Amino acid sequence: MTPLPLPPVAAPYQLPFHYGALHNIGLDYLVGPDPVREVLAKHHPALTAADFDGECLVSLNYQLYFAQYQFGGGITQEIEINIVAYPTAAARRIPQVSYQQYAQGYDQTKLLGIARIHVLCDNALAIDAGRTLYAEPKYPGWFEVEMPSLNGPDGDTWNIHCHAAEATADGGIARRDAELFSFNAQLSQLTSVPANNTPITGYGTDSTGVALAGPMNVYQPYRWYDLSGPASGRSQLTVHDPACDVGQDLVRLIRDKPAAGAWTFQSPPVAAHNRPYYLA
Repeated sequence: MTPLPLPPVAAPYQLPFHYGALHNIGLDYLVGPDPVREVLAKHHPALTAADFDGECLVSLNYQLYFAQYQFGGGITQEIEINIVAYPTAAARRIPQVSYQQYAQGYDQTKLLGIARIHVLCDNALAIDAGRTLYAEPKYPGWFEVEMPSLNGPDGDTWNIHCHAAEATADGGIARRDAELFSFNAQLSQLTSVPANNTPITGYGTDSTGVALAGPMNVYQPYRWYDLSGPASGRSQLTVHDPACDVGQDLVRLIRDKPAAGAWTFQSPPVAAHNRPYYLA
């Protein structure tokens, strides 16, 4: 069998793309398989939805990240709506794991990856890079967020609101008032476990129908929270516009199912400007 060439890296992009800082929360939903399989087949025909004891896994993934470039720095926010899936041709290599085991990184084949269904982003350059390099279904959105911070009050609560936006003729993004969906997670007083679950394999399908995979490494463990049992109800997803494309898919895939787990990562600080003192 002839080896496949690597996908091209179009100018002006370079790979790998290095994150200077990353703040990230994901919510996982175990849901009925039929809608998941239908949506996945529409977007990624070469993939099969992973099976976790008869259910499929839909994941919401919010990221706030910083990158440093030759000309300065840039901050980007985005949300991915993903289905956990694997290449159908590799079905015999897929390990049998429970959701809890998958979330904690037991699958080291990395064939269980995130098949992107929607990616909303507030940075036009990142939108173009995601589409061009990784075949992501990426389009404009903007965000209002509250998250844990060393520069804020104590606590571990995340509130993420996603609003509609449009690309502008000058290459920017214009905000719209409409709120599409929001979610929150109240993780204070819950015990997390370290999850060595990277590299995370992200799947895309380009305009010609060719599937590709792009791994992402995070260099420290995630913190994973089991939201089943007594912790159930610590998170909530609200679809504010069920008529839009992402709203239709969220309603169809998740409906009123509670989250099964949450996972977070926040880059550690690299410096601190300390409290001043008086010179007598």
